[in-house]
Formats: sequence, structure tokens, C-alpha cells
Amino acid sequence: MQTKQKERVICSIEKSFKSFVLKDKKLKSAFLMVHSEKNDIHLNIAGGSMKKNQPAYMASVGKVFTSVLINLLYENDQLSFDDGITKYLDPILVNNLHVYKGKDYTDSIKIKHLLNHTSGLSDNFYLLLNKLLVDRHFKISPEEAIAWGKIHQDPHFPPGKGFKYSNTNYQLLGLIIEKVKGIPFHIAMKQYIFEPLGMMNSSVLHNSEPLDKDTQPLADFYFNENNITNHKGYADLAYAGGNVVSTGEDLLKFIKALVTYQLVKQETLEKMMDDKVRYGLGIEYGYGIMQFKTVPLLMPEIFNVWGHAGATGAYMFYHPKMDTYLIGTFNDFSYERKGVKFMLMKVINQLKKLNAEM
Repeated sequence: MQTKQKERVICSIEKSFKSFVLKDKKLKSAFLMVHSEKNDIHLNIAGGSMKKNQPAYMASVGKVFTSVLINLLYENDQLSFDDGITKYLDPILVNNLHVYKGKDYTDSIKIKHLLNHTSGLSDNFYLLLNKLLVDRHFKISPEEAIAWGKIHQDPHFPPGKGFKYSNTNYQLLGLIIEKVKGIPFHIAMKQYIFEPLGMMNSSVLHNSEPLDKDTQPLADFYFNENNITNHKGYADLAYAGGNVVSTGEDLLKFIKALVTYQLVKQETLEKMMDDKVRYGLGIEYGYGIMQFKTVPLLMPEIFNVWGHAGATGAYMFYHPKMDTYLIGTFNDFSYERKGVKFMLMKVINQLKKLNAEM
């Protein structure tokens, strides 16, 4: 009976995914990975023009990777979460970086403020992305993007006094990683994550090649119906805020290693989870980790997962009670919220039929 129920659940998830992709002509490609050893499920499917095991750009899912690199430096006593960022960054770059209501708070920004988006710094990403779409030759380095934001944007609050999701925070973290390790960000990703975990089909967008030379080409991804897959300037803008290119199988290796303390120690992961702030209703944010929490009548316990979502409808989450991993993307910026909604409503709602205690 349980086997038949599992087959019905898997069939229902596949049907929901395929219909979701087919009903919207804007969607060109997508994939879904569901892995549960508890329920003996390993579902890996693709839709649209995307092929099975084809790498996809995972947008802000990459923030978990950046956070892991920072936490590895912490474990090796190469930095502290309470360190001021001015200890590691070019004085010219950080000069007047955070001036709020006439007072310079730059010296008060700590690494932990960047990790959980409590620095107060504005997000330069979408304003610069629009410039990039107007001019296909537009390029801007992470340092230039940060400097641009310093001139054209104002901070939202003093460091540690609020929450504001900002890619600027993770651009700064990428530069800190490069400063401490003395190597480019994409090399650090390869040496400390891709190679140790055997993520053979993963890379950093337009900055590195997969370890497996026979890896399929990157699936196309879109912003306002513009194909920006091959825009080199976009990769420089995304940088450490989200430039991981990977497959469902490789991402499963990553998040399983994180969950089972193969990447960072248990106490480190607990710190990443516990030093959190309110992101929104039913969502908390730690060190590069989104956590969905129960809200009576609005967010049932069944939806309690942790991981990260991305603007392209990408997601990579772990469901502790089901011991299940949920990974996928819709490769389109218009699916920023729809990707997570699909995961919650169409996938988890089906999986709960196999988990009576939920």
C-alpha cells in the first residue's frame, strides 16, 4: 500500500511540475529535484528545453555557498563574525560607505551584519541590472558596483538596527574572502567546495569551467523576456551574491554535506541558523540561510524548511522533519516568488501524504 501511495505522490508531483511549465509560455526551461532517503524517493526531472542534469544558474541560492566560505574562514581562525569589515577591505572602497543621516557608521559594520543583511546598506543589484539590459556592453566590477551604490544610494538604518536584503552585503563578503585567501572568489569556490564534494558539473558563472569537461552547456535564463545567459557583465554584477551554476545532483551533494556537518561543524551550522533576524512573515534569515517558520493559520508546520531561494525561481531547501531535499529552478526572474510557492504548495503538500505525523 505504501509503495502504491509513493508512486501516486511521485506521479502527482511530476504532473504538477510539467503542467506548471507548460501553462506559461514565458517559461523556457526548468528542473526539479526531490530526494528523500526516508521515503526512498529520488526524483530528478526537467521541463521545457532543459535536459536532465543540465546545469542551471541558481541566482541567490549562491549566497549559501558564499556564507559557507566565510564560515570555513571562521573555523580556521582567519576571521571573526564580530570583525569590522574595514579590517579586510580597501580603505578607498569603504570610505564613507555607510553614511546615515549625516553620521558615518562604516566602522560599525561587522561581518555578521553582511551575512544576515543587517548592515543597513542598500541593494545596488536591480538598478545596475537595468543599466546592463539597456547597454549590452555595460560591465561593472564588484568594487565599482559598491562604489556606485555609495554615490547613488542611501543606507536604510545603522548597522545591526534592522533588516534589509542587499546583494551589496554579499559583494563585500566575496571581496573579504579574496582578501583573506589571496585568491579569486571562483578559485575559492572550486578549491573549498566543488572539488572536495565532487561537484563535477558546477561552476561560477562565466568565471570558471566545470570539473567535468563533458558537462552540458548552461541552460538559458531570462529577465523581462531578455535572455541574459551569455551576458558577461551580469556575472560580474551577481558575483558572490549569487553566481553558482549547478545541477540538481551537484546541489544535492552540497546541501547534504551542509546538513550532515561535512562542510562546516555542527556548532558552526547552528550559529549560521541561530544568529537570525525577521525577513518577513514566517521567514527568518541567518548567515546566508532562509528559514521558514510556523505562523498560526498562515504558515503550517509542514512548510518548515531551511535553505535559500533565488530571483530566477530557483530554490534549494531541506525539510528536517521529512528529511527531504527540495531543489529546482524556473530560470526566469518573473518566478522569484512562484518558485518557492510551487515548492511549498505543489511538492511539500504532496509529500506530506507519505508523512502521516505531519
